[in-house]
Amino acid sequence: QVQLQESGPGLGKPSLPLALTCSSAGAAITRSGNKWRGARQSPGKGLEWLGTIRYDGMTWYSPYVKSRTSISRDTSKNQFTLQLTELTPADTAVYYCFRDADWGQGTQVTVSS
Repeated sequence: QVQLQESGPGLGKPSLPLALTCSSAGAAITRSGNKWRGARQSPGKGLEWLGTIRYDGMTWYSPYVKSRTSISRDTSKNQFTLQLTELTPADTAVYYCFRDADWGQGTQVTVSS
């Protein structure tokens, strides 16, 4: 069984970057076929996909945040990190990582000055 755990700073500052890390236990992020995704849910809104990193490191991003988003990985730690730049209060949300039906519990990020 895969367990995913998000970690983040909790509070983000407008115009600054934010890094959210997702740790996987039970499945290697480099295992063939795996796709690891980041998503968020803002207050009163639906779930929004942000980006994906595949087992071989290839990435895809939502066009709505593509210019501000990057995903990288640390295979030695079995983690991937989603970075979001130029934060605004609209980026306030619960951020999740997931693989297929396996989801982390989410981590709250509040963007405020």
